Amino acid sequence: MSPPFCSAPSRYSLTARRRSGQTSIVITTETDALTDRVALVTGGSRGIGAAVALRLAREGADVALTYRADADSAARVVKEIEELGRRGLALQADSSDADAVRAAVDTTARELGRLDILVNNAGVFPFGPFEEVGLDELDRTLSIHVRAAFVAAQAASPHLGAGGRIISIGSNLAERVPFPGIALYATTKSALLGYTRALARELGPRGITVNVVQPGSTDTDMNPADSGNAEHQRSLTALGRYQTPDELAATVAHLAGPGGRTITGASLVVDAGTNA
Repeated sequence: MSPPFCSAPSRYSLTARRRSGQTSIVITTETDALTDRVALVTGGSRGIGAAVALRLAREGADVALTYRADADSAARVVKEIEELGRRGLALQADSSDADAVRAAVDTTARELGRLDILVNNAGVFPFGPFEEVGLDELDRTLSIHVRAAFVAAQAASPHLGAGGRIISIGSNLAERVPFPGIALYATTKSALLGYTRALARELGPRGITVNVVQPGSTDTDMNPADSGNAEHQRSLTALGRYQTPDELAATVAHLAGPGGRTITGASLVVDAGTNA
């Protein structure tokens, strides 16, 4: 069983981050809300996944992360986790490989002693006319976005106690499609809505919450804020801006912490108002 959540004093840290030609100062609130918790973040070596892994560590969790090929980036994230005084673990696992996903879950629980928080983050972004989508690309995208999340939850379920969390990173494009070329992406991300609501019902009696966070345009290497179509994406938002991975990670941390106790089966759109 997971230990009960408790309040903890806040600490603050300043971090300078430079991306897309601009330097921003990130003010991070650190608490011990996730002390004694263990999290697994799939696709945690870069972008949103790395930001989530580090935010959970700042909140007190020990964090394992998976990566497909970039061992150096994964090692850098683990080093940052350890510099925060937490345990970090990098696991090579291609999310299109169901056996590798199961092994990552079981290894996390074995090496770190437990598992309390599963974050399904690994993803790809196929783009192009739906008529040109081949079966190989269709199957791979489904396996990464849908099957991996399903299999990971199955593997995690025996380890999760009351207070456990399953959080998936979806997309605001699952709920609104403002331009063509993303039929495969939107289809697979939409499947996470049904997955989230169904698992919330199945796992709710055990005190486990299940939610999906739907990000919009986020400044990562997959969709940099200085890309050729970035201005168009900004024009679609109510706030006129991209969001940062750290801002999205704050939402995940809230769901993972005591504030997320009664939030389950929910789709939280975090997209600067694109879908407003």
